[in-house]
Amino acid sequence: MRLRIFLVEDSPIIRDNLAESLEELTGARVVGSASNEDEARQWLADNASGWDLAVVDLFLLQGSGLNVVKSCGNRALRQKVIVLTNYATPPIRQRCLALGADAVFDKATEIEEFTRYAVDEVERVAGSTHW
Repeated sequence: MRLRIFLVEDSPIIRDNLAESLEELTGARVVGSASNEDEARQWLADNASGWDLAVVDLFLLQGSGLNVVKSCGNRALRQKVIVLTNYATPPIRQRCLALGADAVFDKATEIEEFTRYAVDEVERVAGSTHW
């Protein structure tokens, strides 16, 4: 089984590069994306069991990634939500975790840690399966 990723990112360039990198590096599949809070919350509601990992930016074209994270509160235990942002200050990290994020990574300085987390999620979901 391939890890199914949902991306919430307002920059088309970052979103496309992130999707391409995740699919190439981990063998995961990006199953959907959104550029604003309403789209993200609607997709997540419509596809409640159709994703394994949600990657959420905080600053969106409309609304906030914080509300997207909060809306994932009733997800299955196997589903993980991570925040990938340029504003990973200690207070923001605490707020994200308090709202239900499983991890928070800084886009500028923690991309390797983020990638490692994604790879670990692939292994958790798929075991030693290779694609």
